[in-house]
Amino acid sequence: MKRPIIFAIDDDPQVLRAISRDLRQQYRQDYRIMSTEKPQEALDALPELKKQGEEVAIFVSDQRMPDMLGVEFLEQAKLHYPNAKKVLLTAYSDTDAAIKAINDVQLDYYLMKPWDPPEEKLFPIINDLLEGWQMQYIPDYQGMRVIGYQYNPKSHEIKDFLAGNLVPYQWLDIEKSNKAKELLKIHQIEEKSLPAIIFEDQTALTNPDIHAIAQKIGMKVQASSQLYDVVIIGAGPAGLAAAVYGGSEGLKTLLIEKRAPGGQAGTSSRIENYLGFPNGLSGADLTRRAISQAKRLGTEFLSPLEVKNIRLQDQYKILTLSDDSEIKTRSIIISTGVNYRKLEAQGVHDFTGAGVYYGAATTEAHSCQDKDIFIVGGGNSAGQAAMYLANYACKVCILIRKPDLSSSMSQYLIDQIHQTPKIEVLGYSEVVEAKGNGHLEEITIENVETGERRVAGAAALFIFIGNRPFTDWINLEIIKDSKGFIETGRELMKYDHFRKIWKVQREPFLLETSIPGILAAGDVRSGAMNRVASAVGEGAMSIKMVHEYLASV
Repeated sequence: MKRPIIFAIDDDPQVLRAISRDLRQQYRQDYRIMSTEKPQEALDALPELKKQGEEVAIFVSDQRMPDMLGVEFLEQAKLHYPNAKKVLLTAYSDTDAAIKAINDVQLDYYLMKPWDPPEEKLFPIINDLLEGWQMQYIPDYQGMRVIGYQYNPKSHEIKDFLAGNLVPYQWLDIEKSNKAKELLKIHQIEEKSLPAIIFEDQTALTNPDIHAIAQKIGMKVQASSQLYDVVIIGAGPAGLAAAVYGGSEGLKTLLIEKRAPGGQAGTSSRIENYLGFPNGLSGADLTRRAISQAKRLGTEFLSPLEVKNIRLQDQYKILTLSDDSEIKTRSIIISTGVNYRKLEAQGVHDFTGAGVYYGAATTEAHSCQDKDIFIVGGGNSAGQAAMYLANYACKVCILIRKPDLSSSMSQYLIDQIHQTPKIEVLGYSEVVEAKGNGHLEEITIENVETGERRVAGAAALFIFIGNRPFTDWINLEIIKDSKGFIETGRELMKYDHFRKIWKVQREPFLLETSIPGILAAGDVRSGAMNRVASAVGEGAMSIKMVHEYLASV
């Protein structure tokens, strides 16, 4: 935390040295002492100090200065730091001006020169003023700030990206926060340029894309090598496990993630059925531990970058990334997981990022404070989101087409939901329309059995429905099932055209796709169990099969 400033101003060098010496002697442990002989120089410095997030606790100013009277200086300094205490250094003849300044600039004290001994005539006064200032002082947030409109899709995208990558930030809604308006003025940012990010070094980006943010915060977006033993595409639980085991077993390993590590599990507020954590752990905590572990073991991590093409060249696989760079690898593990399916109801698309959110419960929870919100979906992700959002919302309503949650959700979550008064489960229900003015305000709910409809006020709608595999980008002849999930192992044998693609004298390994040396692990794989533990197991197992493949070529 930055130390607050005690600022001394006096045009007499000898007096300035004396007051600065005494202040440093007594307060340098907890405060920075700044001083100048020129009041205008001090005034010119204040805007930059404000921009840098510095706080001034006390101004100590001489009254009789040739360029500017002390009272005038304090009056102007007050515009920048209205809460700072104000002390006037005066001679006996300046007493009337000092008394007048008590009303004019809310002077806190006038100090007669000389102040010897300071232990009796200076320090008790300054101590009292500092104690009063500290009683009202709330340290300013020192990290990254995101300023924007609450119901702006770009603002949501930035918040979701930072939260997903475990980057701490402070969100400031320009429509509600005076601090946001103050920061825009200090940094000379127009509201039409929002959203804006102000970084800890006080540099700013306006309306930035995700790639620019990633570069600014030091995320790695360029590979250090042109050839790897294995490239893992997707940093969900399966990809993270593969990254840990690939690094630990001596393979030159690269992990690529298009948005944020952790996948759907990474957004879970509490995973309570993961082996070895009796009190549960958050998806963010699991992700943080796994990324740190993989990096420590030598795995390289690139994000946010997307693989947009794979082509084969002899025994190598060439990956083309979203920045048009290319990477060569001997094997690939596809662990891109699944996306939430879009809710095809009238008006929902219009409010995506403006009250309608796919996942993102932890990102938008604070915006739901004391409001009525709805969740669509009956799986574990929906249940975990409901439990988390119940800490903020006035009421959380889970909408499902089935009669109850028993066929789709773990029992421990069902029990927790039933024991939480704020959560209501509505069976046989679906959203058929969303309405609002600039952001979501109400939804129309239909009973799928009776067809009866009703309108409900909704501050937010969180969607956790279906699992659509993220495989559309794959351009190779990789066999998929009817839903788009990647087929692997012996299941490939049932496809008539498999032998036309498979040209090696062996059967595919358990997690191997129809292209030798390209494996699939986790939820993206057909027949996967859709549990964090099973995805981690498949990620670890895939590295064993990479070893077997590399030994065979």
